[in-house]
Amino acid sequence: MFKDDELKRIAKARAQYDEVVKKTVARRPERKETFTTISGIPVDRAYTPEHIKDMDYLRDLNFPGEYPFTRGVQPTLYRGRLWTMRQYAGFGTAEESNRRYRYLLEQGQTGLSVAFDLPTQIGYDSDFPLAQGEVGKVGVAIDSLEDMECLFEGIPLDKVSTSMTINAPAAILLAMYIAVGEKQGVSAEQLSGTIQNDILKEYIARGTYIFPPTPSMRLIVDTFAFCSEYVPKWNTISISGYHIREAGSTAVQEVAFTLADGIAYVDAAVKAGLDPNVFGERLSFFFNSHNDFLEEVAKFRAARRLWAKIMKDRFGVTNPRAQMLRFHTQTAGCTLTAQQPENNIVRVALQAMAAVLGGTQSLHTNSFDEALALPTERSVRIALRTQQVIGYESGVANTVDPLAGSYYIEWLTNEIERQAQEYIKKIDDLGGMVVAIEKGYVQQQIQDAAYSYQRAVEEGEQIVVGVNKFQAAEEGERPEILRVDPKVAEEQIKRLKALRARRDNLRVKETLELLREAARDSSINLVPRILDAVKAYATEGEICGVLREEFGEYRENVVL
Repeated sequence: MFKDDELKRIAKARAQYDEVVKKTVARRPERKETFTTISGIPVDRAYTPEHIKDMDYLRDLNFPGEYPFTRGVQPTLYRGRLWTMRQYAGFGTAEESNRRYRYLLEQGQTGLSVAFDLPTQIGYDSDFPLAQGEVGKVGVAIDSLEDMECLFEGIPLDKVSTSMTINAPAAILLAMYIAVGEKQGVSAEQLSGTIQNDILKEYIARGTYIFPPTPSMRLIVDTFAFCSEYVPKWNTISISGYHIREAGSTAVQEVAFTLADGIAYVDAAVKAGLDPNVFGERLSFFFNSHNDFLEEVAKFRAARRLWAKIMKDRFGVTNPRAQMLRFHTQTAGCTLTAQQPENNIVRVALQAMAAVLGGTQSLHTNSFDEALALPTERSVRIALRTQQVIGYESGVANTVDPLAGSYYIEWLTNEIERQAQEYIKKIDDLGGMVVAIEKGYVQQQIQDAAYSYQRAVEEGEQIVVGVNKFQAAEEGERPEILRVDPKVAEEQIKRLKALRARRDNLRVKETLELLREAARDSSINLVPRILDAVKAYATEGEICGVLREEFGEYRENVVL
């Protein structure tokens, strides 16, 4: 990329610069002896062509929309259409969440993102004993197709795309969504959106798993196959680095472990006879946008390039669309502070800007009060307006990959990719991601990184404004807090009992028995059987109950 003579001239000039620096530092020392990114990557004082001397533009960057997609998966990116502004929302009952969705759409949101409560995430109905105290708390309670119908009442499913953060019971909630579409007169072929459906990161970082890895992977592959044939616009998985980062990983680990999860899913699908040139188009990813602005931009670029190489070189994928890493981004919940919560507005704005400069396809911006409670309508509006100001006022959406060519950005992109490749090789050597998880390798790496970061905060090496520096004795009034009414659980359980009393219970029993038979035969795709049970108004808990009996439940290996 740079001629030898030019590099020699730069090296000579650098030597002169270094002499000037010595005198400057002797007179006015730098703030630290060594500087690093939040993830611990050493950062030089200044970057030059020397740092990227081996880079080849067409090989390593190329134009936007061209392999290896370092500069983005779309030739014109936001000059055509801005990213999807998809605010994650859901709480209480389906009726309450429906009102919040309508409000967000009225405010200019361009896609929906559903948060489910904890019982729904782990396959229990609202009246199950373990659900007590959790119904509607961290998301919306969905027990049956009736709840899903209520959730999307008045929202045309052929006009919006919907993302659902659901994993172990993902096939069930997708079936409910398909059934709601049918009731609206919207065919499965018209539906667009994403189910997270990423069980491996649940074992690693989040914990809302139900079944052991083997049957869980079967459910995921069955969903791939079903949607490839019947729901072609649906993204069948959102391979999530977000929760890995929230658990304390570095940026490099987020890239490495997320893509290693992706490799495991593609491997499983290929072994099941599916074509990665086809299902690869419907894979999507989900990343965190953390505080180190430039590291995050480089992270997104490195992830795109590395995944393109993996799909092409490892799986022989020739379809460019199946080589592309398309991703949703959420700003970092773990960076939000209960102290001086208004500071979170600034944090979120910077994180959102990093995601945009990194070329995200859709974005959720956290609300400033989320370290205290579920967001209020006011805080949600501020979060959405943050995206709109970036999109319509900042000018950063006017050109594609505007930080490309920065010596630091390009070097850091290369370095994140290099270190991520080392992690992936280690995981391969262990026998793949499932084995690495079972051995506790991935969890241990994240735990060590989380400990190092927290120690840096405790010792004052890593500044968190308002927490370990610039504290305020008087922080003013606490913002308004959204509280979920305890009566929500009572209402939900009452509605559930009424449904069970009036539905055709013989039909429910028949569909559940057919599902049980299918669960015992790995050659049968489970999704059509789940869809039949859902349409009969079998509850999520009943469906998961059958699968629990047939598949068993996963028990975590504790890593110390």
